[in-house]
Amino acid sequence: MRKNPCVCVFFSVKRSSTVEKSHGSWESSEDSRNKLMRAASASKLIPKGGKNADKHKDVIVSQAKISTREKNSQEGEYIKMFMRGRPITMFLPSDVDKYYEIKTELPPEKLKLEWIYGYRGRDCRANVYLLPTGEIVYFIASVVVLFNYEERTQRHYLGHTDCVKCLAVHPDKIRIATGQLAGVDKDGRLLHPHVRVWDSVSLMTLQVIGLGTFERGVGCLDFSKADSGMHLCVIDDSNEHMLTVWDWQKKSKVAEIKTTNEVVLAVAFHPTDKDTIITSGKSHIFFWTWNGNSLARKQGIFGKYEKPKFVQCLAFLGNGEVLTGDSGGILLIWSRTTVETTPGKGSKGVYQISRQIKAHDGSVFTLCQMRNGMLLTGGGKDRKIILWDHDLNPEREIEVPDQYGTIRAVAEGKADQVLIGTSRNFILRGTFNDGFQVEVQGHTDELWGLGTHPFKDLFLTCAQDRQVCMWNSVDHTLEWTRLLDEPGHCADFHPSGTVVAIGTHSGRWFVLDAETRDLVSIHTDGNEQLSVMRYTVDGTFLAVGSHDNFIYVYTVTDNGRKYSRYGKCSGHSSYITHLDWSPENKFIMSNSGDYEILYWNIPDGCKLIRNRSECKDVDWVTYTCVLGFQVFGVWPEGSDGTDINALIRSHNRKVIAVADDFCKVHLFQYPCSKAKVCLNGLAYGAM
Repeated sequence: MRKNPCVCVFFSVKRSSTVEKSHGSWESSEDSRNKLMRAASASKLIPKGGKNADKHKDVIVSQAKISTREKNSQEGEYIKMFMRGRPITMFLPSDVDKYYEIKTELPPEKLKLEWIYGYRGRDCRANVYLLPTGEIVYFIASVVVLFNYEERTQRHYLGHTDCVKCLAVHPDKIRIATGQLAGVDKDGRLLHPHVRVWDSVSLMTLQVIGLGTFERGVGCLDFSKADSGMHLCVIDDSNEHMLTVWDWQKKSKVAEIKTTNEVVLAVAFHPTDKDTIITSGKSHIFFWTWNGNSLARKQGIFGKYEKPKFVQCLAFLGNGEVLTGDSGGILLIWSRTTVETTPGKGSKGVYQISRQIKAHDGSVFTLCQMRNGMLLTGGGKDRKIILWDHDLNPEREIEVPDQYGTIRAVAEGKADQVLIGTSRNFILRGTFNDGFQVEVQGHTDELWGLGTHPFKDLFLTCAQDRQVCMWNSVDHTLEWTRLLDEPGHCADFHPSGTVVAIGTHSGRWFVLDAETRDLVSIHTDGNEQLSVMRYTVDGTFLAVGSHDNFIYVYTVTDNGRKYSRYGKCSGHSSYITHLDWSPENKFIMSNSGDYEILYWNIPDGCKLIRNRSECKDVDWVTYTCVLGFQVFGVWPEGSDGTDINALIRSHNRKVIAVADDFCKVHLFQYPCSKAKVCLNGLAYGAM
């Protein structure tokens, strides 16, 4: 299972008048299966008539075996699906007479990305800008967001196949370049890191650059200025941190060179000297001379000045001098001078430090040259934004509250406004006079738990950062947040909507008041991570699935405010991943990490049901289990068992939404008992 991004993605589902033909989003090949080295998970069925009714699908249907200990159980047909060589038996419902006559079509509904809650500031920098359209552009996961804070609307660039790591705006302020990390597709094939240049008005991709050139990912990039943005320079995340220069419109690489084995944090074209590129990072700043097809390096000499651990950021003054901010809180001005090298061989230009200014306590993380020639700097430890005049004298400053984290990005907004991106994934907007307000926020670590309110337009998220957040899905705003004692991993609302239960990584679970966020009760089941919380439809029971392989069942009274241990379901040989209740609170269906499907009789002491065909006709209140006859068709061929992370059936019981391990959400028709019947997935990304 891939790590979950610290982002919440909100989709709207719309019904289409015409059904598009599937483009085989689950198609696989022999080559890709060999690359994956995964055991085939294709279902095998034997028709009771004896002969294979559909040989090209390699399916087998056979009479179910009757347990000698349950001679009174009814016979039924079953299907066996193999996951990593392990058989998974699923009984056919009574209303399915012949498996091969099942017809499954594409769902008429379509997914449309509506809103993204979050911003990636924790480990990125210089990734917030204001566009002429009035939109703030930033990224989270594999999506680049264009957010109009006045109209409260979002648009999304969805061209990337994995996490976006850096962003640059063309001098025309319309075209944008974004670089992504390497990834892996559903067949185990490498998704190469690359740069995409796209139009921020039409959201059309103009060029894809560097496929097969960059290693691991794209660390930083910049458009040229002196030649009106014809070229693009890129630093990749390889050991040598390769610097490449591209004629991006021709998709042509015109120069390439190794920079350093140390971390490179910034790259920039000189705004007036088209032949100069600057890179900086751990203990270095390099000035590169580009003569069209080759690059020559000159190292910045610190001389009498203390060499910083990191040169964090770059900017340019109006006179062409280079300005750097470093990890010591120092601003250095680098001036180009002409020095005699060797007698008789002429002179060459070098950059030397002409001035040093103590700017911040702690790192200078970001620099922003303003339209009027003044400068903004953003600090780390001191969390200050400082405005500098044309002579680099501090004129104004403001401190960002500690709750928002340190400064990662600063950009000029409308009029005298400033945009700030922070290490705790906030985007703030404001002025030195009036202070700042939150425009974008999200979790700061992996998001694991999600629960939707039973009748209000609200949903709750919990994450590794210990934050519990209640969101309004209409206004796209945060209703409230609360910090837990430990990371949250799962959540579910009581049917009354008055309380919500949240499971953590230690076996403890909390019940919070859904309006006041007050703590209602605390309980502990085992000492391992809790993976699923599920109330019954009438709210009288709560089932808690744990990584200790048990399901703990509680009776619930007082409208979700009182809990009493009822029993424990014991029988799984691996951790619980998903579970669902039957309508009468009689049965639980559960999945585990080793691909088991088990059923439990709750009134009978939470006992394991040995004859699983007894539950073949249960109409489950919810369907979140990823294994079962009604949903096994969602699994791609060649799966290793971790490809499907989450599944949910719609309230009208006609559609299944599936979140996979390859950054996509898919729609299937329900029930889905045959493979390859989904609409192409919509990518959202992962960390």
